Amino acid sequence: MTVIGSRGSALALWQARHVAARLEALGEETRIQIIKTSGDKIQDVPLAMAGGKGLFTKEIEEALLAGTIDLAVHSMKDLPAELPPGLTIAAIPEREDPRDALVGASLDSAGKVGTSSLRRAAQLRAFRGSLVIETLRGNVDTRLRKLDEGRYDAIVLAAAGLRRLGWQDRIREIIPVEIMCPAGGQGALAIETRADSGPARELARKLDHAETRAAVEAERAFLATMGGGCQVPIGAYARLEAGMIQLLAVVASPDGARILNGDHRGADPALVGAQLGRRLLDQGAREILDQVYSY
Repeated sequence: MTVIGSRGSALALWQARHVAARLEALGEETRIQIIKTSGDKIQDVPLAMAGGKGLFTKEIEEALLAGTIDLAVHSMKDLPAELPPGLTIAAIPEREDPRDALVGASLDSAGKVGTSSLRRAAQLRAFRGSLVIETLRGNVDTRLRKLDEGRYDAIVLAAAGLRRLGWQDRIREIIPVEIMCPAGGQGALAIETRADSGPARELARKLDHAETRAAVEAERAFLATMGGGCQVPIGAYARLEAGMIQLLAVVASPDGARILNGDHRGADPALVGAQLGRRLLDQGAREILDQVYSY
């Protein structure tokens, strides 16, 4: 019996059940254990002001290290670039669409847009300075309900989450990565286990998707170099072209007034991410991030 740790939201449970079904198809019995995280408990302030890295993973990782669960299923974008000692990403299954989606009014006509993400807000302001960006917290269904109540003209959500929950018909438009670079790891799942060569790690490895792993490792190497996670205005999107990794990245000031873009190509995911990260730091990203941390 493999015990899978997960948050209790509808999307997190979809992800955990998806992994459980994949494991059961391999002949493994599973059980899902719901764990409430710090990020789930904080609903009244923007995530960027709530403590930063590990908001949606810390308690689950503690359960992994304690041995009360065998593996954890996370949204990859929630997982900090640096893992606690003793833990590893045993598998990254094939990725869903990593892009952001607009629900409600179109990007050209929306006046008030809801999002909890500094990354999304900064890029929206850079695209159209007249947009009014307001904080939007809660699970996907809660955010959709607030939109339907008329609190916003549009909201931005990950396309992957909407598709996984069967709400793809709510998508008004997919935002091109040139306008809104996704969060590093968006659309991908992380199956985290203890770093020992135990049965859970070996079992999880069977679900790994090599192309997705290469792209995500490049994005996470960029994030690690920048020293940021999913709560800062950093975007990173990698894809494989003819066996080479093409990485696009962005660092933006919270007000959208300053935005740095870069791209890099290479064969080694870690090297591609680190080299692009160092280049953008040299070009002024360090000053932008210093501003974010005092925002």
